[in-house]
Amino acid sequence: MANGGLQVLGLGLALAGWGALVVATALPQWQVSSFAGDSIITAVATYQGLWMACASQSTGQLQCKTFDSLLALPGFVQATRALMVAAGVLGLVAVGLAVVGMKCTRCGDDDPRRKAGTAAAGGGVFLLSGLAGLVACSWYAHRIVTNFYNPTVPVNSKYEFGSAIFLGWAGAALVLLGGAMLACSCPRGKAPGRAYPRSKAPGSQPPSNREYV
Repeated sequence: MANGGLQVLGLGLALAGWGALVVATALPQWQVSSFAGDSIITAVATYQGLWMACASQSTGQLQCKTFDSLLALPGFVQATRALMVAAGVLGLVAVGLAVVGMKCTRCGDDDPRRKAGTAAAGGGVFLLSGLAGLVACSWYAHRIVTNFYNPTVPVNSKYEFGSAIFLGWAGAALVLLGGAMLACSCPRGKAPGRAYPRSKAPGSQPPSNREYV
C-alpha cells in the first residue's frame, strides 16, 4: 500500500519546485552584465531574460523592452523558452494526476491500488517536467559560459549567471525529488500464494456402492 506521508511530502516538494520554475521562466534576470573588465561603466547594469531585456541605472531607473520578434532571437533562447514552457505545462498536468491519486483525497477512483498508480503517474510526469527545466537552465548557462570565455566577444557584451538560472536549477531539483517520491508510491504486484489442497474432515468418506443397494 502506498505511504500517504511520502505522497504528501513528494507533492509538496514538487509543487514548490514547479512554482520556482514558473517564476524563473517569467524573470528577466537570466543573464546579467559582467563587470570583470576595468573599463566597464558600472552606472548601468543590463540583464536579459527569455522574454525581455532590461537596463537598470544607478539612480534607480529601470527600463525594459520585450522581445518583439520570435524569429530574430538566438536559437538557444527559443529552445530554452520551449523547454521552460513545456516544464510548466507538464507540471500542471502532474499536479492534477497527483492530487487525484493521493491517498488522502476522495476524488477519483476509490480503489487504493488504482489511486496509487495515478499518483505514481503524476510523479512520472513531474520527472519529465523537472528534466525539461534542468536541461533548459543548463543549456542557457552553457551558452553564457561559452560567450564569456570567447575572446572575439567584446568585454562590454559579456554576461554572467543571473538569479533566474539558480532559481530554475533549484526548482528543477525539487521537482525531480518530489516526482521520484511520488513515483515510489506505485503499487507492487503481490506474489501469488501457493494453493494447498483442502483437508478432508475426519470421518467423511466417499459413499460406497453398498449404500445404493
